[in-house]
Formats: sequence, C-alpha cells, structure tokens
Amino acid sequence: MSGVRNTNIFNRNDRAVIGWHWALASREVKKGEVKAARLFGRDLVVWRGEDGLCQAADAYCPHMGAHLAEGRVDGNGLRCFFHDWKFARDGGCVEVPCLPRPPRAQIRTWPTAERYGLVWVWTGEGEVGELPYVPELRDVECEALVGNRFIKNCHPNVVLINAIDEHHFNSVHDLPVDLFMQTRRVSRTVQTFSNMTAPPDSAFGRLLRRFYSGPLTYSMAYHYGASGTVTLGPDALHFHIMFALRMIDGGRTEGQTVLVTRKRGGLSGRAASRVLLRLTEVVGNYFAKGDTQVFQTMKFDFRTPTRADHAIIDFIQHVEGQPAMAWSSWEAVDSDPGRARVHLEVVSG
Repeated sequence: MSGVRNTNIFNRNDRAVIGWHWALASREVKKGEVKAARLFGRDLVVWRGEDGLCQAADAYCPHMGAHLAEGRVDGNGLRCFFHDWKFARDGGCVEVPCLPRPPRAQIRTWPTAERYGLVWVWTGEGEVGELPYVPELRDVECEALVGNRFIKNCHPNVVLINAIDEHHFNSVHDLPVDLFMQTRRVSRTVQTFSNMTAPPDSAFGRLLRRFYSGPLTYSMAYHYGASGTVTLGPDALHFHIMFALRMIDGGRTEGQTVLVTRKRGGLSGRAASRVLLRLTEVVGNYFAKGDTQVFQTMKFDFRTPTRADHAIIDFIQHVEGQPAMAWSSWEAVDSDPGRARVHLEVVSG
C-alpha cells in the first residue's frame, strides 16, 4: 500500500518532537506577572521576574496542588496563593512563612527563552538546542511584530507541509510559476527548503525577471518539526515570516504568526522597519487566507505521493528522525527511526 502509515512521530496525536516550542507572546507576560499556559497537554505557568527574565514551570504547587498562576511574583521567584510558599527560578522552595526552614519541595522548571516576541519553552531532557531562527537574519539584531493567532483543524506537521507543497501554489493560489524545492539538512533539528527555479518564460515571467537575478526567492526553514520561517520577495527586498505552531488537544494546531525584519538605526530606519513589517503582514495574510478552508475539513491521508511531493517526503523523514516525547507527560519515548514504517511509494506524475 502506498502512502504513510505507522509513523513514529509524524502526524501523531500522542507525541511530539522534543525541542523549543512557543508558549506565549512576550507581551502577554509583563514584569512582575505570572500567566497560565498549556503546552502539549501539560499545564504550565510562566512568570517574569524583576530582572525582566521569564521562567516556565509546572503549574501545580507540590504542597496541596494549587495552581501557581493564582499566585504572585516575588523578586525573581514565585509565591503560591494558597499558603505563600515561595519558589526560586530553579524551582526550589526557598521560603514558607510558618516554618523556620522550607521543606525539600520542588516544582519542575523548564528552560525558557525569548526571541521574535515569543516566549519559548524547551520541552525535554538533555542538551538544549538552538532557538528557531530566520536563516538570513540569524546573526543580526531583529525587530518583530506578533501577528495573528489561529487554530487549524489538523496536525501541525500537516500545516507545515503546505508551505513546501509545490503544486498547491498553482491550484490554490493561482500563481503562474513552477517551483522546485531543494532540501538541505542544516542540522539534526533544522531542515531548509529553497526554490531553485527561475521565473517562467512568459509575459508575467519576463516582468518578474526585472526583480530576480536568479531563482524566485522562496525558502522555508523548519525547526523541531513544529516551527517554520519563510523568506520570499524580490532580490532587493525580502520578507520574513515565522509560523510558530503547536499541537493542542484533539491533534489540532494552534499557531502564531510573527513578522520579522532586521533592526535599522535612527528614526527613519525604525519607521522603515515598521512599514516593512506591515507589508510582510499583508503578504502573509494573502497566503494564509487561501489555505484556511482545506485545513478546517481535511483528514490527512497521504496515500499516493507523486514526484512533486519530494519535499514533503523529505520533511516526513526528517521529523521521523527526531527525539520524541509523550503527550502530557513529556517523557522521552523510543524514537528509533528503524521502528517506524514510512511507506512512500512514489507514483508517476
């Protein structure tokens, strides 16, 4: 039987790739605030201390199970509302008002960082990897505009596939161009896809060639099988959009769009960056609008891959090679790619 079945991670509702995943927008957690979050079936709290840094931890107090989002930030730590126990950023209990010494109590904390206006949480054990990034802007200071948050009625892996589906640009978006996405494995957790075709030999193509010296700029970078960044636009002006995705209950997707550009100095530079971010938002909304309908009704079943699906196949194989964790418990699960049976018999076309 052709297609994909019995995968180890890809399109599964009970597990996800271990890595950096977005929890909240940075603007949602002001200094001295604590917020509730839910990530891959696990209840968390995220607080911002007096030093301006965020920290994520399991949500329930080890004393009686009170939800710590009901508590308050104290310095760089967090106090439980119920009995005023204080927990430091590392999760250790450091003060109980009615006791001379605090008990050996601990809340589980998770590595936490911020980039592009989002709070990211590392969801696994072991060595912490690199935060998701825009390849062209990896080593420069950036400005970001947090855009639309959305829900899709399918798995995040399926949402990411859409951006590297070469044929849908013709069938859905009615763009008179032919794309060929070349795959590159940057690292174990990062995979890129870049278009290699030039504008077509047509009136529209000849117009495009005024703005492109080579292939049409369209590239994707996927991180931890969950977050994607797209770079597109003419040679003189590239647009950068991040789609930070996470799986929610029922195997659906909650996504956050972020518009990114390099930081420019001076008043005129800052104004130019704001204008460019708004233009990027318009571009992103155009592509997102065309795909909304199918994601609300789709039941993914990849039974008949064609040669035009080569990038999708590469992505599936990449996800299958990642370390995996179980839904809710976040415990590592066996992710030996040899155990997964990914059948990808390509039909002609």
